Amino acid sequence: MTRGTRLHAAPAAEERVRDADRSQSTILAAARDEFAELGLGGARMDRIAERAGLNKRLIYYYFQDKETLFQAVLEQSYRDIREAERHLNLLELRPADALRRLVEFTWSYYLDHPEFLTLLNSANLHKARHLEQSRRARELNSPLIEMLAQILERGRREGSFRGGVDPLQLYISIAGMSYFYLSNNHTLSAIFGRDLLTAKARQERLTHMCDVVLGYVLRG
Repeated sequence: MTRGTRLHAAPAAEERVRDADRSQSTILAAARDEFAELGLGGARMDRIAERAGLNKRLIYYYFQDKETLFQAVLEQSYRDIREAERHLNLLELRPADALRRLVEFTWSYYLDHPEFLTLLNSANLHKARHLEQSRRARELNSPLIEMLAQILERGRREGSFRGGVDPLQLYISIAGMSYFYLSNNHTLSAIFGRDLLTAKARQERLTHMCDVVLGYVLRG
């Protein structure tokens, strides 16, 4: 191969990689919507191909089967929320402000991305076997807990936070308070006769969650 041929081949190879990345991103977005709407059991590869505007054979080229595709969608969903959290730059904030910002972000993200909650519902329905098989999912989520541990330790050293707070338990509480409220808002609104998704109700919920989290960690 001559030098000129190599120079011509390099851009062509790069374009093929970009095409592959675009195709996989398109497939994952279409599959996310399909799984979020119909769950793993109800999702169909034919419909995912139709949503993506791609040949179904191309989906099987990149993803072995529906189970593999569902795992990839879950991994991408976690990648998206962890990437958004990273841009919060929480380690640059005062510890109390960082925790408040994390609560606010989690609440807003769940409101803006209801598909994330329905995907988690589907994953739990299948006992999270797809996540148990995913080392990538664990790699994506571990840094968050490590960062939260740093925030808690810095607050403890400064004297504003009490000691002994488990960062994993704290994050589960932060996520759980938002997740349960939003996942069950229809039943909660019905049984208590109160629309829990009005602007006023959403703000009350956010204020309550911030008070609960900070009330737990702040010293005195």
